[in-house]
Amino acid sequence: MLWKRVDPSEKSDLRRRLRALRAELALARPDAAERAVAHLPMGRLPALAWFSGYRAMGSELDPSPLIRHLAETGAIFALPALKDAEAPLEFRVWDPHDHLVPDQAGVPSPPPHAPLIHPDLVIAPLLAFDRRGRRLGQGGGHYDRTLQALRAHRPVFVLGLAYAGQEVDEVPCEPHDQRLDAILTENGYMAVETN
Repeated sequence: MLWKRVDPSEKSDLRRRLRALRAELALARPDAAERAVAHLPMGRLPALAWFSGYRAMGSELDPSPLIRHLAETGAIFALPALKDAEAPLEFRVWDPHDHLVPDQAGVPSPPPHAPLIHPDLVIAPLLAFDRRGRRLGQGGGHYDRTLQALRAHRPVFVLGLAYAGQEVDEVPCEPHDQRLDAILTENGYMAVETN
């Protein structure tokens, strides 16, 4: 555990420190992604018709082994794409035969003509998490806006994927922040209490 309490105004400094920590964890735990999948209790996940992942950027924990594992259930996989900086992310089905193209943020994404889906499960990247399901992201608010929009229509299960060392005592939380339903790390699976 790293910090007891951080004021929301200190999030920029916290993000800088956590990026450095995550880079160290990535070097120290090159097998973390495969180890995380071994801890995934499929019976605790909702029934999946569609799910989304992400393309690892920098030292983010690579979701590829988890994506392959979930795709083996027959669920359809999509990647997020930013169409407008202030709008929620879109989830576009990714056909491996399609070339990825940069979205509005420059992140490789399925092309705009790819079918859009509403995922049952979202694998979310993060910089830090706590046991109450709070997540510290990169700071753009894209996942918070997106999860709020998705949850306004129907339930969606949000699984944070991280190195165990990214856990903190308390992530600074603001009213718009969306919580995780569970966290998966190389050390295990943590369901979030909903009280």
